[in-house]
Amino acid sequence: MLATKIRKLCRERQISVAILEEQTGIGKNSVYEWDKSNPSVDKVKRVADYFRVTVDELLREEDIDAEGTP
Repeated sequence: MLATKIRKLCRERQISVAILEEQTGIGKNSVYEWDKSNPSVDKVKRVADYFRVTVDELLREEDIDAEGTP
């Protein structure tokens, strides 16, 4: 769910997941691995900060839009 939400945010903002990973320093292919394993809180926080959303919004089951609002 988290990885899917991040990929959706990337599409909405017209950036690739690879660009996100590079700009946040979370490691290549990290987001895709989050479909199978849990990321560290630090990495989730970096992604949330990048998209200007809270960690809670990223982890919540409901969708957030391109402006970062539920």
